[in-house]
Amino acid sequence: MRDSMIHRKLSNAAQRPSPTRQLHGAKAAWCTRMLSISALMLAMASSATWASDVKSQQMTTVNKTDTCYVEGVSDRLNCGFVTVPENPNKPDGKQIQVHYVVLPAVKNANHEEALLAIAGGPGQSAIDNAAGFNAMLSKVHQQRDILLIDQRGTGRSNLLQCDQGAQSALSFDDDNVDSLAEAQKCLAKIDADVSQYGSLNGITDFEAVRQHLGYKKLHVYGISYGTRMAQLYMRLYPEHLATVTLDGIVPMQQSVLEIGASIDRSFELLFKDCQETAACHAQFPELKAEFEQVVASLANAPITENVADPVTGEKTLLTMTRGKFYGSIRMALYQTNVRALVPHAIHQAAKNNFQPLLGLYALTIDNAGMAMGMHASVVCGEDMHRITPAMREQAKNSFMGRTMLEGLEATCSVWKVPAVDTSFSEPISSDIPTLLLSGEIDPATPPSWGELAMEKLTNAKHFVAPYATHGVAYQSCANNLIADLVRSGSVKDLDGECLKKDVRRSFYLNASSVEPLDVTSIKTTTTDDNASTGAKE
Repeated sequence: MRDSMIHRKLSNAAQRPSPTRQLHGAKAAWCTRMLSISALMLAMASSATWASDVKSQQMTTVNKTDTCYVEGVSDRLNCGFVTVPENPNKPDGKQIQVHYVVLPAVKNANHEEALLAIAGGPGQSAIDNAAGFNAMLSKVHQQRDILLIDQRGTGRSNLLQCDQGAQSALSFDDDNVDSLAEAQKCLAKIDADVSQYGSLNGITDFEAVRQHLGYKKLHVYGISYGTRMAQLYMRLYPEHLATVTLDGIVPMQQSVLEIGASIDRSFELLFKDCQETAACHAQFPELKAEFEQVVASLANAPITENVADPVTGEKTLLTMTRGKFYGSIRMALYQTNVRALVPHAIHQAAKNNFQPLLGLYALTIDNAGMAMGMHASVVCGEDMHRITPAMREQAKNSFMGRTMLEGLEATCSVWKVPAVDTSFSEPISSDIPTLLLSGEIDPATPPSWGELAMEKLTNAKHFVAPYATHGVAYQSCANNLIADLVRSGSVKDLDGECLKKDVRRSFYLNASSVEPLDVTSIKTTTTDDNASTGAKE
């Protein structure tokens, strides 16, 4: 009875509408493996229940604004697209459509400004996450339009995605995927010059949309990979930006392939949090050892058994692999509410009961709405060439790091995207008012990445939320800080004290109960209070 209850909790956490929910099979397993091991994602906590779909018949007006509705947003919105050359160096060549949606300001107080919200990934659709952005930016939305653009290669903007296969991703042995062969099959299905879908062309498209809509200034909010896009906007078109917020920061100096170390760090923080929480430690005193036990067992051979599908509830064959086990837990660490379920799921897996883990795995099946072809175009052109011998050595000692590197090297050998110029990775030098937000227990972009991005920002503050994961503005008072920044146009009076509020979820001790946190028995994950709300002006 208890296992069925935890299964329902995990399955409910995984239920979210998405345009790629039905992706299955060998290609799906390759994409899912790429996602769970390598993708630097938009906060799952923000997007998990808010994906939406714009009615396609209302997105077909060339180069002008029409009206449309987006699921999860009750208001009538403005939508349209601009037509741009796929290759900017061939203006008379193939043309593609870059789609946008505008959520008009409630009070329509400033017609010349909007807030551009940039999705993560690389590969997520901003329009598919319109309801989430609308909720998080509700205070900004009172006075400013919210502009969402599907970056080229995502959503409705010439989506670069692979076709679905026929075999269930649950039964597929993803530890033995031939990444090279599957990447070749995927590329053969894509009708595009994949070398033209990197971040620099994406920023040019964003600027084309701004000009088309007539906004003189943009406030920019970027999350995860979207922070890279925001920084590029700061570099290339600073005169058109009023303020910038970077949430879950990817500094220009950093290759996203260093995420392997960040993932390992987040696992260690989970084990530490459980050990330092009296109730969790009492219930799971050997949590890390149990985790390592499962990993060692799956390293010898996958475990095959019949289980209840976490989405449909129907009996199905499961092949539990190391990749699925690691990926399931990693995805859970993006959401504080799902993170609370992980110790119980690990404990049950150590007892050869993988049903509680399957709800976590369901979070990875649809690739979180990722366009994995576009993801590969970005990473292969902007990050692979930055791999150093030290990174390779570090990856040898990390399953996640090693698998990520091997899979992307195979994919990039097929994608053959030229490397960007070395100047791409130089730190952003700017005096634009900039707010940087990091979560202490972020499984993707740790606070140290935010500090790196601060190197040449002369008008910025960096706040670290001690209890947040990835996407601080969705989990804390940081959404109010963004509204204050947009209203005042200054970081001077921004105060991150409210980020210290303890918003943690109690760990589930079994399938049906949660013990209240005893805050006196828990050490904060940040030992330096100044680091938690550190600011630089």
